[in-house]
Amino acid sequence: MGAFQQKVWLITGASISGSRCQPGGWQPVAHNGSSPSLASFVASLGTSSGFGKRLVASVLARGDCVIATARDLEKLRAVFPAPNNRLHLAVLDIADSTELIAQRVKAMLAVWGRIDVVVNNAGYGVKAVLEEGGAIAALTQFQTNLFGVLNVTNAVLPHMRERRAGTVVILGSRSAWRPEASPAGLYAASKAAVHAIGETYATELRPFGVRVLIVAPGSFRTEGVHSYPPTITTRIPAYEDARNAGLARFAAVAGRERGDPARAMELLVDVVKGEGRAAGREWPLWLVLGRDAYADVRAKCARILETMDRWEDVATDLEFECEPARAA
Repeated sequence: MGAFQQKVWLITGASISGSRCQPGGWQPVAHNGSSPSLASFVASLGTSSGFGKRLVASVLARGDCVIATARDLEKLRAVFPAPNNRLHLAVLDIADSTELIAQRVKAMLAVWGRIDVVVNNAGYGVKAVLEEGGAIAALTQFQTNLFGVLNVTNAVLPHMRERRAGTVVILGSRSAWRPEASPAGLYAASKAAVHAIGETYATELRPFGVRVLIVAPGSFRTEGVHSYPPTITTRIPAYEDARNAGLARFAAVAGRERGDPARAMELLVDVVKGEGRAAGREWPLWLVLGRDAYADVRAKCARILETMDRWEDVATDLEFECEPARAA
């Protein structure tokens, strides 16, 4: 495979818990001189569970290089204990400051000299009834799921713009298309926000040869996705039954999801590299993953179009009736 087909990936996907851990000292792992001309470089942030660790495994299996990160380096070493000169383990907390994240990414760029692909996989889901969680829960959710994406992506973009090449992947969620699923409204809102900035990035980065891919997975059997307790800033007894029923629905799904996360990440690598099931296909701005996600997105689009059709006669007839004549 020619060097022009190979990529350097930066993949976020940290494991977030209720108490925010401060990152420890960031120390590079020896890479034994693996040549950037012979491998893609993947910086994988927070890859100790879920989609992240499957993505790292898939990329390594293709012969590419990975920078895998998480907030807990020891946990990361436990997930990837075997020595591999194409795997670099590092600490990164995407909830850190813009300046610190930029420093971390600068150090990652020095590992193999470039990053071809940044995958924003880090995130977690606040479970909160909106009135009970309020702005405090919203800020916590958006700090990781939105601001973290902005900070990591923006730290890599000067490098990609200079090279006039690169790929930005944003892991969103079908929840953005199904925000009525309480108590996951704040999570859905944060994912809707990253979908929106993904589309904006696509427009802004196109002149520089940088591609954007927005991935919207449905239900996949990943570790810990339903393990976070509810966030309650102000407990309101009136919501007790609805909150508990919503939490019970999430608990009933955990471990029974039909989606295979390894197959999903294999497809993601296919798309980025233009191989396998993606060979010969046009680059997609959106990649919706899973039958359930397809059903949810289509249902939402159908409901919006149906409502627009019913209201079009009155909702579009809103122009000025008599436009004053303009002077020549």
